[in-house]
Amino acid sequence: MRREIAEIPQATQRLLDSGGKALAEAGRDIRARDPRFLITVARGSSDHVASYLKYAVELTAGIPVASVGPSVASIYGKRLRLEGSACLSISQSGKSPDIVAMAQEARRGGALSIALTNTPDSPLADAADHTIDIAAGVENSVAATKTFVNSAVAGLALMAHCTDDADLLAALQALPEHLARAIDCDWSPLAGALDGENSLFILGRGPSFAIANEAALKFKETCGLHAEAYSAAEVMHGPLALVRKGFPVLALAARDRSELSMADTADTLSTKQAAVFITSDMVSRARPLPFAATGHPLTDPLALIVSYYAFIEAFARQRGLNPDEPRNLKKVTETR
Repeated sequence: MRREIAEIPQATQRLLDSGGKALAEAGRDIRARDPRFLITVARGSSDHVASYLKYAVELTAGIPVASVGPSVASIYGKRLRLEGSACLSISQSGKSPDIVAMAQEARRGGALSIALTNTPDSPLADAADHTIDIAAGVENSVAATKTFVNSAVAGLALMAHCTDDADLLAALQALPEHLARAIDCDWSPLAGALDGENSLFILGRGPSFAIANEAALKFKETCGLHAEAYSAAEVMHGPLALVRKGFPVLALAARDRSELSMADTADTLSTKQAAVFITSDMVSRARPLPFAATGHPLTDPLALIVSYYAFIEAFARQRGLNPDEPRNLKKVTETR
């Protein structure tokens, strides 16, 4: 896992270098079809990529995005009315039968079908009008890291080409350098707050909320520690009842319009005596963590997850666990 985290900047550069033509063609096709809505099909970490891209698509293209459960096709055999839409299917292996079934059904239902996969000769690729090879290279660790980042970068590039967003394309070209800096951000102070704890909150807002969900999954996968992701707006309702003295909270704030509200929430939770850490300098009570700013609000969350990956791998080993061999898990899960 550590080697694969270290390779993330190179893997991202490889995708940008090798996938430019396919990404541009698929992006132009989306623009030509002018879809009324977009659906995503994914599970696990790939579904967190889909959630992240939901925000990105809605913020850049103004196209509403909905997640469709793969079992609608694979288990229930239902056909959806998808004329005038686009379907984005995301799977590292491209082999999960339910993801493939839903992608096939979307294409039959009239959607423009686009697959993001690390296996371009997979069944999922056969079900798509456009297949984007995310070019992450072999990923042996059960916990996805570089495939998560490359899938997200591929989705951003698709929308940048679809909308002719020169600023986003430029930010993506500069991203590998920022990701290299992100790996070196020291989040070790967070480890002390987790000592003796068995649960924590991870907060985000907008695109960083999707990143918070990915971070919570990685706590469970690699550390056997329960983590729950919440929007920084929602945590102040029912979940607040769980907060007590020393309760650990990680707030993943990006440099976007939500940063100030994230900082306000972090400081408010700190008044409840929670142990709150946040990737922002806008706080007065919560503890700031270092971050690698990328210069663009949509790429900032990807630098945050890379810093987090570096932390969680080291933290798992600190707890005496092997992050490469999580209990009960395997690399490819072929759900039906």
